[in-house]
Amino acid sequence: MALLEILEFPDSRLRTVATPVEKVDDEIRQLAQDMLETMYDAPGIGLAATQVNVHKRVIVVDVSEDQDDPHALINPTYETLGNPMDYQEGCLSVPGFYEKVTRSDKIRVKALNTEGEEIEFLAEDLFAICIQHEIDHLDGKLFVDYISTLKRNRIKSKLEKAHKQAAR
Repeated sequence: MALLEILEFPDSRLRTVATPVEKVDDEIRQLAQDMLETMYDAPGIGLAATQVNVHKRVIVVDVSEDQDDPHALINPTYETLGNPMDYQEGCLSVPGFYEKVTRSDKIRVKALNTEGEEIEFLAEDLFAICIQHEIDHLDGKLFVDYISTLKRNRIKSKLEKAHKQAAR
């Protein structure tokens, strides 16, 4: 396993729309394992392949307290079933910033697992929020796209400044 580099906003590669996985093979399984290791190390509760500069439709999620309920979802899709819910979201690609985003509190998820089998399940509350957030990444969208332009530009400026200082 390997820790992967997480891209940070405003890196333009985060805007790349991921392509569907044609075949679930050892390469995809290794990617999912590396993504889980990277997510746990960060630490976070979700990670999309786009965030590690792999533009395939793969996400990993684990919202458990003990990091013992990992989910790797390949080519995930969802339909909203619940009610809108405001949640204070953060992101490994936008470190140190949290903003309120409205998403559905209940979704039906369809995906492939790491064996290439079709799975379908209901996700609620934080689990549902996290899956929606990660699928947004696969579509080139970040949680900062849901907030005002003023707030987004302020976050962008602060992160650009931090990146310049870190590069020195």
